[in-house]
Amino acid sequence: MAFSLLLLLFIYYPLLLLYLFPQKPDMNILRSDFYIEIPKINVISKVVENVDPFNETVYRKELEKGVAQARGTALPDENGTMYLFAHSSDLPWRITKYNVTFFRLSELKKGDIITVGRRGKIYKYQVVDEKTVWPSDLSFLLNTKDKQLILQTCVPIGTSLQRLLVFAKPIL
Repeated sequence: MAFSLLLLLFIYYPLLLLYLFPQKPDMNILRSDFYIEIPKINVISKVVENVDPFNETVYRKELEKGVAQARGTALPDENGTMYLFAHSSDLPWRITKYNVTFFRLSELKKGDIITVGRRGKIYKYQVVDEKTVWPSDLSFLLNTKDKQLILQTCVPIGTSLQRLLVFAKPIL
């Protein structure tokens, strides 16, 4: 019984720390070439462009640097869907060493604001929907002509069982 409690503490202690004592975002990121800011969940992160979302070796390395912009999807100044993805968690002994930017993504609700900065321009988006899908479901990428932002992370936290998608439309 004691071993089980210690194991649970080992697994969930880093997650508890992230909830109770969120890391302060690096404000210098706002000067970077490409970044995302979500004030409601205390996110400011660099965005890494043109990451292959189907090559785990590549995207895992890039996710250590920031949020990934999926190769083949739009950039903020282009028409179409911009698809950004990041970790919600990692293995307990690595959770605070890796980028877990979208740890609290599930807290976003309709109307929340997301800001994306790229090459000195600011683009604002408003959350309009969210859904949870299986990893094999890519139907949400079929209609990529609409100008929108999709944020994606794995859920439940600590697993890669499903994908949480947050949809946002540009604010004109």
